[in-house]
Amino acid sequence: MSKNIFKNNPFCKLLGIQYPIIQGGMAWIADARLAAAVSNAGGLGLIAAMSSNAEQLRAEIKKAKGLTDKPFGVNIMLMSPFAEEVAQVVIDEGVKVITTGAGNPSKYMKAWLDAGIIVMPVIASVAMARMMQRSGASALIAEGCEAGGHVGELTTMSLIPQVADHIDVPLAAAGGIADGRGIAAALMLGATAVQVGTRFLAAHECHIHANYKELVLKANDVASTVTGRRTGHPVRSLKSEFSRNFIKLESDPNVTDDDIMKLGSGALRAAAVDGDKQKGSFMAGQIAGLVSKEQSCKEIIDEMFNEAVAILDKSKEFLA
Repeated sequence: MSKNIFKNNPFCKLLGIQYPIIQGGMAWIADARLAAAVSNAGGLGLIAAMSSNAEQLRAEIKKAKGLTDKPFGVNIMLMSPFAEEVAQVVIDEGVKVITTGAGNPSKYMKAWLDAGIIVMPVIASVAMARMMQRSGASALIAEGCEAGGHVGELTTMSLIPQVADHIDVPLAAAGGIADGRGIAAALMLGATAVQVGTRFLAAHECHIHANYKELVLKANDVASTVTGRRTGHPVRSLKSEFSRNFIKLESDPNVTDDDIMKLGSGALRAAAVDGDKQKGSFMAGQIAGLVSKEQSCKEIIDEMFNEAVAILDKSKEFLA
């Protein structure tokens, strides 16, 4: 595929990347190694800041700079106890791109924009999209409930066109995208880029525990479930002893919301680092059933976009 095929794509022009694809900023997963590999392959790699304090994040940023000379970014989860300090670290370290999730980044927007940072909040509704555009967001990532991790209510299929109709900045689609068909569909729905998380769990450069990777590779179409609806913090993960126990406790009126919240504390780390099937929350999207092989980040990105271009080209046949 020609390296110039996406030269006029709004995201590629904005971010200085070859392919309009962003790697999801997955906590305890998206480190400097994964981010650099995605960036070197032509996408935008992200370092997850949720589990990091200021110095830990600073070290990962410096490590990424040593692994790639391509653009990369940082994902900041606003519910993190370290949000305030890492919001300053990205400025101090000259990070060029930030994505945000789990909250409203408005309090940090002016400082980030004054520092020349491209800010791309992850949103799950039209109202939030409009609010973030008014706050000065450079682009938006609309994420459907098919995604792994913290999810909203709307599906990608219904969310993307509705958001696209109400904003003027570039839009990336996330949730349920793991191959070229997903990319092609996202472009037809009104997005100009995609964010992908689950497929990168199977990347050689993704250093999650072997148990986690095995669950992703063996997943089928009904392998995921959502926990946390009772407390207002729904999370999609692969079915496991942890998720089954979580759902059971959620339905028990004798179990308090505080008890349920405590159960979820540290569960992602237990999955990603320890591979603990009893205590770990193996977050992944509904599309996990489509992920069946380990590949390098370059192989993943090349394969996805070769397929997407072929599909879009072939679609002309339906208009004959």
